[in-house]
Amino acid sequence: MVRIYHNNRCSKSRATLALLEQQGGPVEVINYLDTPPTASELATLLQQLGMTARELLRTGEAEYQSLGLASLSMDEAALIAAMVEHPKLIERPIVVANGKAALGRPPEAVLAIL
Repeated sequence: MVRIYHNNRCSKSRATLALLEQQGGPVEVINYLDTPPTASELATLLQQLGMTARELLRTGEAEYQSLGLASLSMDEAALIAAMVEHPKLIERPIVVANGKAALGRPPEAVLAIL
C-alpha cells in the first residue's frame, strides 16, 4: 500500500497523486490538514525521509514567523510539535511506500520508493 500525505489545494500534491494513481496500485490518501500526523508519526516520517524537522518546515507560512520557528534555539521536538499543531507548516506531499518515504518535489521523486 502506498500512502500520500496530501493537500488537494497544492499543485505538486495533486500531480504526485495523479502519478501514483497511474502506477495502478492502491493509494491511501491522507488529507493531512484535516488529519495531521501525531508527533510520533511525524518523527517516523522524518526518519524515513532522512530529513530533520527544520528541513520539512514550510518557511513561507505565516505561522513560521509568528511562532518564531526560525530561531535556532527551537529543538527537533519543538519543531515537530509546531507541525502537529499547525499542519500547514509540513512540506508536501509526502509519499510512503515499502518502508521508505519521499517528498513529491518534483512529483517524479516518489518513483524511487515504489
